[in-house]
Amino acid sequence: MPEAGPNSGDTAWILISTALVLFMTIPGLALFYGGLVRTKNVLSVLMQCFALTGLVTLLWLVCGYSMAFDTTGMQAGQVGLASFVGGLSKAFLLGVDGSTLSGSIPEVLFFSFQMTFAIITPGLVVGAFAERMRFSAVLWFSAIWLFVVYIPVCHMVWGGDGAFLADLGVFDFAGGIVVHITAGVAALVACIVIGPRYGYPGGAFIPHNMTMTATGTAMLWVGWFGFNGGSALSANGDAAMAITVTHISASTAGFVWMCIEWVKHGKPSLLGFATGAISGLAAVTPASGFIGPIGGLVIGGASGSLCFLAATTIKRALRYDDSLDVFGVHGVGGFIGTVLVAFFAAGSLGGNQGDLAIGRQFAVQLGAGLGVAAYTAAATWAILKAVDATVGLRVAGQQESQGLDLALHDEAGYRL
Repeated sequence: MPEAGPNSGDTAWILISTALVLFMTIPGLALFYGGLVRTKNVLSVLMQCFALTGLVTLLWLVCGYSMAFDTTGMQAGQVGLASFVGGLSKAFLLGVDGSTLSGSIPEVLFFSFQMTFAIITPGLVVGAFAERMRFSAVLWFSAIWLFVVYIPVCHMVWGGDGAFLADLGVFDFAGGIVVHITAGVAALVACIVIGPRYGYPGGAFIPHNMTMTATGTAMLWVGWFGFNGGSALSANGDAAMAITVTHISASTAGFVWMCIEWVKHGKPSLLGFATGAISGLAAVTPASGFIGPIGGLVIGGASGSLCFLAATTIKRALRYDDSLDVFGVHGVGGFIGTVLVAFFAAGSLGGNQGDLAIGRQFAVQLGAGLGVAAYTAAATWAILKAVDATVGLRVAGQQESQGLDLALHDEAGYRL
């Protein structure tokens, strides 16, 4: 009998997926966001993405991973503290090495793969308060938010039998709830609490480098194959279908957004297609391991149109300054996919869940999405108020006018 050990094919695929998901943050998200801000703030956005990568890595090692995935005391059908957050038995990866397994892959690889999700989630929120938040406040807010919001939600959804939302049967294959709803709602609360940039909405807030943004979009798009496909945790048919529907949704959403913009404004834009594609990627994330091509097509079309509405008409009407449309793209997109998976996971619509009780699943998905959104909003507001009362959230007016690159980092991304 062969000796038990990791499956080499699965391990190779998750190694690649881990690299792809980290690539989504640095450099993908950094370039995507960096190109959208004004020249005087581009390095501040890049700095935030890189610094959060380092900060979250350290926190994930110390106890973040353990609190998200430690299953001590959990039992299916029983609700207790362990249903909402894990313990500390795996702090500093004690007892975890290359020989211990998580399914068919080394647990240390599962640790690294999940770490890349923990990194990108607070990184997404950066886009909401770009160009006006203190660097120290970004670090304090993100660290506290990781423990108060991301880790408990991650545990409740992905913690396995005994985890609160997992026991309810919620579908979230790769992070529609865990990543996109939490980040999107946190972004909305953050931009409202911090307030708009000076001159918004009347001033000129034009992206300084669309080439940079387009490059970042391409990196995010390709990296998302690891984000969604890697969440199968195996090199199998589920991973292959997840990649396929991910690409279909992104392509559909980008094309729909472009066409709407073309009709409304007379010209299509690269920014429109790029933003639409990202909305399709966010929306298909929770559904990607459960649906077929029809689901990818419909989710992409729904996200391309509804996220366009949220990021343009609704944002202008409510006058909140979500600088880079994190809520409109990720929050709304993640919610769309979280709800629609209840329909398109059914075998009759091309999904892999056979004779799914659609009505019950819809109620579970809607309840989980709304519940997590409400908890995230309340917790984010409290964290922001606490940080504001201690280190302060917003830079001084003179610093904002000068630009955060020089004011906070004494650097410039252009020749002075």
